[in-house]
Amino acid sequence: MILACHNLNKAFGEQVIVKNGSFHIEEHEKAALIGPNGAGKSTILKMIMGELPADDGEIILAKGKTIGYLSQHQELMSGNTIFEEVQSAKADIIRIEEQIRSIELELKHLSGEELEKRLHTYHNLTALFERENGYAYQSEIVGVLKGLGFTEDDFDKKTDTLSGGQKTRVSLGKLLLTKPDVLLLDEPTNHLDMNSIAWLETYLMNYTGAVLIVSHDRYFLDRVVTKVVEVEHGGLMMFHGNYSDFAAKKKLVREAKLKEYLKQQQEIKHQEAVIDKLRSFNREKSIRRAESREKMLDKMVLIDKPIEDSAELRFTLEPSCISGNDVLKVEHLSKSFGSLKLFEDINFEIKRGEHVAIIGDNGTGKTTLLKILNEVEPANSGSYTLGTNVHIGYYDQEHHVLHMEKTIFDEISDEYPHLTNTEIRNMLAAFLFTGDDVYKQIKDLSGGERGRVSLAKLMLSEANFLILDEPTNHLDITSKEILEKALNDYTGTLLYVSHDRYFINQTASRILDLVNHTFVNYIGNYDYYLEKKEILTAAYSSAAPTASVSSAVSNTPSETSETKLDWKAQKEAQAKERKRQNDLKKTEERITVLEERDAEIDELMTQEDVYSNSVKCQDLAKEKAGIAAELETLYEKWEELAE
Repeated sequence: MILACHNLNKAFGEQVIVKNGSFHIEEHEKAALIGPNGAGKSTILKMIMGELPADDGEIILAKGKTIGYLSQHQELMSGNTIFEEVQSAKADIIRIEEQIRSIELELKHLSGEELEKRLHTYHNLTALFERENGYAYQSEIVGVLKGLGFTEDDFDKKTDTLSGGQKTRVSLGKLLLTKPDVLLLDEPTNHLDMNSIAWLETYLMNYTGAVLIVSHDRYFLDRVVTKVVEVEHGGLMMFHGNYSDFAAKKKLVREAKLKEYLKQQQEIKHQEAVIDKLRSFNREKSIRRAESREKMLDKMVLIDKPIEDSAELRFTLEPSCISGNDVLKVEHLSKSFGSLKLFEDINFEIKRGEHVAIIGDNGTGKTTLLKILNEVEPANSGSYTLGTNVHIGYYDQEHHVLHMEKTIFDEISDEYPHLTNTEIRNMLAAFLFTGDDVYKQIKDLSGGERGRVSLAKLMLSEANFLILDEPTNHLDITSKEILEKALNDYTGTLLYVSHDRYFINQTASRILDLVNHTFVNYIGNYDYYLEKKEILTAAYSSAAPTASVSSAVSNTPSETSETKLDWKAQKEAQAKERKRQNDLKKTEERITVLEERDAEIDELMTQEDVYSNSVKCQDLAKEKAGIAAELETLYEKWEELAE
């Protein structure tokens, strides 16, 4: 165990971040820290780094181990170039190299014992230099920078002039090259294109140290991590496996907890009904049994109902009308900005109902193409044609479709004046804007909040052709999954740009890869795209059908027999339950008949012509005793059947 957090507690006022939370990371382990936005993931990383104090609990780093941290926001004001900044991670090696070169110059002028001493130092330093892979550190720096998407032309750029995303990439490169024993990474895939993310995946999978990652990139987590630590409602829970394993286990755990809770609630209601029935028998023995059951209920440890997260997006997308079969036709379209050529002479068509994802490296022109289709940006040449009855709904990652000076409420009411105040408030509540939040100005919102307003407008548009630019940016995993479901249920046509490979895998039926200024078409999701990019696709595809058929054939008999057994067992269980219900009904009916006759006998015994007749009294007393004995048996039988 290299890092352990025991019984952590942290709260900001009434907001509980973590309560008695514990988890640990083993040496060389790759783990994810996940949870909804605002759950406290970044806070936990800062507590581990000592940037924020824990209210209680302890954080233990194994003795002699080093830890490195990449936060979401970086300030690089050193005045260094990109290469110089990253190279500073190798300061120790560079210092050793400088000492070696200095001694080499000295050796020419030394002799005797002094020469021997310097040679001894020289050999120690060169051995250390080799152990630290000093001869390759320059190429290692270049490899990391290129892997993170920088070109050699970028190396001499000053870090002061870089964007926030570029600074984060520089900081990430510097951190990776320092090679701490534990890496803490907060959203490391933000600002990386697909190639850079794939490079980082490989780097981290082969990293010799331990890694703890905060990320909403599920595809990335599936590839890299073998443990998931979830932050939810102040609790920490560990799951072994990648993200998909976690999602499956989490669902099972939640279903099991809910089932256990509902089963206990059902048992409580049942016991209360039995107690009421036993008391209604009004017999001393039955009352004692009722009291015994009441004591058992009092001692029962109640199971808490699993908490449902109410702070979730809730929306559906539904087109107002059906478009023609031909939705979009792009012909000979080209776009450049000065000498920078984005794409040239591109042609493609989109048919009704298709879900098409556009992918490609940063800066290739994906967003620009969407802007051209929405008349935000003009093309240099070529044309595009929309089909019959096509109505576009546009989601812009820069949110130019929003009016910065308006409030959230006005943004909706001005666009859709037919909606009542109540309808607007209800709709905004579905996008997590409640109370006075609806009167916030758009300019004061975070990126995620603006995204939710744009999604709200998109839902109301009832468009039949959605064009979306990075719709999952700023969304947590739960919100992404809700969006995925809404898009998969959407009956219109979809064209979007995204770097979220998991999202593409879930929602795309076709991929357009923008590479070398043109589009390459793939009919399938992201996994299919990766498969077809591999050189050996043909060899694998020829063998695959046989394997799948044989597997299906071999599985069929056992599956059939299992189905028959399940069906037979189910029928037997149903028959048994019907018999129990029937016996219970007959028992209750017999109890009712006997209790009524018992009451009649009590009434008869008060009549003069009966109590004055000793023979009649004896007969009735004998009958009453028989009823009492039978009722006692029936009460016990009823109790058994009621269970």
